[in-house]
Amino acid sequence: MAHGKLRIYLGVAPGVGKTYAMLSEAHRRIERGTDCVVAFVEHHHRPRTEVMLHGLEQVPRKELEYRGAVFTEMDVDAVLARHPQIALVDELPHTNIPGSRNAKRWQDVEELLAAGIDAIATVNIQHLESLGDVVESITGVRQQETVPDEVVRRADQIELVDMSPPALRRRMAHGNIYKPDKVDAALSNYFRPGNLTALRELALLWVADRVDEYLTEYRSEHRVSKIWGSRERIVVGLTGGPEGGTLIRRAARLAEKGAGGEVMAVHIAGSDGLTSASPKELAVQRALVEDLGGTFHHVVGDDVSSALLEFARGVNATQIVLGVSRRKSWQYVIGPGVGATVARDSGPDLDVHLITHDEAGKGRGLPVVARGARLGRSRIMWGWLAGVVGPALLTLLLTNIDAGLGLTNDMLLFLTLTVAAALLGGLFPALASAAFGSMLLNWYFTQPVHRITIADPKNILALGIFVAVAVSVASVVDLAARRTHQAARLRAESEILSFLAGSVLRGEASLEALLERVRETFAMESVALLERESDVDPWTCAGRVGLSRVVNRPEDADVDMPVGDHMALALSGRVLPAEDRRVLAAFAAQAVVVLDRQRLQSKADQAKELAEGNRIRTALLAAASHDLRTPLAGIKASVTSLRSDDVEWSEQDRAELLEAIEEGADRLDHLVGNLLDMSRLQTGTVNPLIREVDLDEVIPMALGGIPDPAMTVALDIPETLPMVAVDKGLLERAVANVVENAVKYSAADEPVLVLASAHADRVEVRVVDRGPGVPDEAKDRIFEPFQRYGDAPRGAGVGLGLAVARGFAAAIGGTLDAEDTPGGGLTMVLTLPTAPSRRAPQSGLSATATFWG
Repeated sequence: MAHGKLRIYLGVAPGVGKTYAMLSEAHRRIERGTDCVVAFVEHHHRPRTEVMLHGLEQVPRKELEYRGAVFTEMDVDAVLARHPQIALVDELPHTNIPGSRNAKRWQDVEELLAAGIDAIATVNIQHLESLGDVVESITGVRQQETVPDEVVRRADQIELVDMSPPALRRRMAHGNIYKPDKVDAALSNYFRPGNLTALRELALLWVADRVDEYLTEYRSEHRVSKIWGSRERIVVGLTGGPEGGTLIRRAARLAEKGAGGEVMAVHIAGSDGLTSASPKELAVQRALVEDLGGTFHHVVGDDVSSALLEFARGVNATQIVLGVSRRKSWQYVIGPGVGATVARDSGPDLDVHLITHDEAGKGRGLPVVARGARLGRSRIMWGWLAGVVGPALLTLLLTNIDAGLGLTNDMLLFLTLTVAAALLGGLFPALASAAFGSMLLNWYFTQPVHRITIADPKNILALGIFVAVAVSVASVVDLAARRTHQAARLRAESEILSFLAGSVLRGEASLEALLERVRETFAMESVALLERESDVDPWTCAGRVGLSRVVNRPEDADVDMPVGDHMALALSGRVLPAEDRRVLAAFAAQAVVVLDRQRLQSKADQAKELAEGNRIRTALLAAASHDLRTPLAGIKASVTSLRSDDVEWSEQDRAELLEAIEEGADRLDHLVGNLLDMSRLQTGTVNPLIREVDLDEVIPMALGGIPDPAMTVALDIPETLPMVAVDKGLLERAVANVVENAVKYSAADEPVLVLASAHADRVEVRVVDRGPGVPDEAKDRIFEPFQRYGDAPRGAGVGLGLAVARGFAAAIGGTLDAEDTPGGGLTMVLTLPTAPSRRAPQSGLSATATFWG
C-alpha cells in the first residue's frame, strides 16, 4: 500500500486563516471529484470558518469522559474505516485526552498516512518544537503543545499562510478571531505588533530554510555539480587590505540588483596561523558587511584560490568579487596571482568580478610583524656590522700580517664572524656574512690570489663546505633565537593571563585599574572601553585612562578589540602587531566582566538600600499605627474625660488626668524625635558642628528626660578628663538614648552607673546596667533600627534609641559598642575623640564629682 501524502498549512500566528485556507482547498478538491472528508476541524465559533464547513462530509467525533467532563476527539478508527482519499485534520500539535488511541494528534495523522490516506493539516510556527525557547523569549508565553520539526519537514507540501501584523490586528479588532471580551487583552499581550513581526520572520526564515533543503536534496539526488543561480549569492574575497571596503560596497550593489541577493565576505587564512592581514581592517570590514546585511566568514586554507572556490561552490554562490592585485609588475614573476587563478578555475557557472581600487599595483608590503620587531634595531645593526664590516676588517688584518694560519684556520675565523652575525642580527646578516666571507676567502686566501678562479679542487670543496656550514649554523642560531623569543613571549603572556584569571577569581581590580594595566602592558597613550545599546545607537565611554585624544568610536582608535556585538576596547598610541591581539582579547573580555561586576554591585547596593528603606518604612508604619497611636489614645481619653459634663472630677482626679496628658505628650515628643533623627541619619543630612566640649557639662544635661534621675542614675565623671571634640547636641542625644535604654532594662533596685575615663587620644563613657544582658550574637542586632531585644513591651518604644545613638556617635567621630557587665547586665561603651590641643596622658581619679540624679 502506498504511503499517503501530507500537506501542511503553516501559519505565522493564530488567526491568519490557515483553517480557512485548508477548507477552501477541500472545496476545490471536491469540485474535481476527489473523495475528501473532515476528520477534525475546530472552527472556534468563527462565522466565516463555520460557513466553509457546509457541504463537506464530517466524520463523527469520538466522545471521551475525563475527570467528570465529556470531550470530543478525532475518531481515528472511523476515519480508517471510511478510508477517504483526503482527510482534513486541524491543529496538528493538539494533545489528545487521556484514553485516546494516541497521545498526540500528529501521531493520529501518521496512522492515516501509513494507511494510504492523504492528509491536509494545519500548524502555527510557534508550535514547532525547536522554536519553543525562541517563541517564549519573544512573546513571554511557553507553548505547551508542540509538534516535532521532523514531522513538519517530512511533509510533501508546506504552504505558508501569511498576513501582515496590522491586517491581523484589524481582523482581531473586528472580532473575526476571538470573542469581543477577549480582544483587548489579546491585542495588548500576545498580538502586539512586535510579537507578530518576530513570529512572521521566524516563519519566513523556517520556510526559506526548508526550500534550501529541497534544493540541496534535489541537487544531491540528481548529482548536479554546477551552480544553480536560484538567487544571487555573492562571495567577496578579503585580504585584510584597505581595498576591502570598496569590494564589499560593490558586492552589495550587485546583490541589490536581484531579488533576495546575499553577500558573503570571506577571509582565507593560512593553516599555520600566520597572516599579513591587518586585524583592524578585518574588524572594520566585518562590521561593514554586517551593516549591509551580509555575513562574514573566516576560512583556513593554504591555497587561497582553491579554498575560495571551494567555499563559493559550497554555498552555491553565483558571483565572486575580488580586488585587482596590489602586486607590482615584477612580482608577477613568482605566479599569476589569486585573481587570475580564481578566474581561470571558476568555470562557466561562477562569475568573477575584478574590481579596481586605489591600492592596485602599489605593492603589498611586508607583514605587520617583521624580524626587526623581534630582535630590535640595535641588534640588527650590530649583526650587519659583524656580518659585513667584520669580514672586511678580518681580511685587512690577515693580509697585513704574515701569520701563515692556513686556509682552514682562515675559514674558521670567518665562520666565527658568521655565527656572531647570526647571534646578533638573525638570519639575513648571517647569510650576507657567509656570502661576503666566501668571496673574500676566494679573492685573498685561495690560490691563485686576487683572482676569481680556484686552482686546487680541494679549496673549492673547502669553500663549499664553509658556505654550507655558515648557512646551516646561521639558520640554527636564528631558529634558536626565534624559539627563545617565542618562549619569553609565551611566558609573559602566561603571567598576564594568570594575573587576569586570579583577579577574576578574587573579584579584584576596578575597571580603571584594569584599563591602566592594559595601557602599561601595551605601552599605549590611552585606553577606553566603549559601548552602545544597539547597532544604530552612538558609542558611549564606560571607562577611560590616559591623556591622549578622546576616541568616541572604535574606528577612530589605533587598535580596537570588539567584545560581543556592542562593546569594544579602543587603544590609542600605536598599531599593535597581530600576535599581541590574543592577550588584548583576554584583557578586553576581563574589562567587560569587571564592568558588569561593578554595575551588578551598584545595583545590588541600590537594591539593598531600597530594601532597607522599605523595611524602615514598613516599621515606621507599624510604629505610627501602634506606638504613636497609643499615647495619642491616652491623651484623647484624658482630654475627653476632662471635657465631659456628666462627671464631676475631683482635684486629684483632674491632676492625674493632666499628668497622663503630659506623660503622653512627652512620649510622643520622644518618639517623634527619634523618628526624625533616624530619618536624618538615613538621608545623610546630619551635619555635626565639632568643637571642644567638657563631658561634665553635657552628660548631666542628657539626663533631663530620665524619670527620677536621683534614684535611677549614678554619675562618676572625673574633673581631670580632657575635653572632647564633638557636637554638643548630638552627644547629648546619644547619651540620653543610651541611658534611657539602660534604665528601661536595669533592675529596679540597681541604679545605672555612668562613668568616664581617659585613654591616650580618646575618652570612654560607660553606661553600666544590671539588667538581663544581651547574648553575644545579638549585640550588633540591637543597634539596628526598629529592633527590640527579648520580651520588651510594645509600649516601650519603636526600637530606634540605640540605632540613633550609634548613628550620632559615628557622625561625631566616635563609636558605640556593647559589652557584658561583670556579674550580669550590659555595658554600653561610647568612645569619643579628645580635642587635639587638650590631649593629656591618663591620670588617676583622685578628684571626682559624683552626682545622684
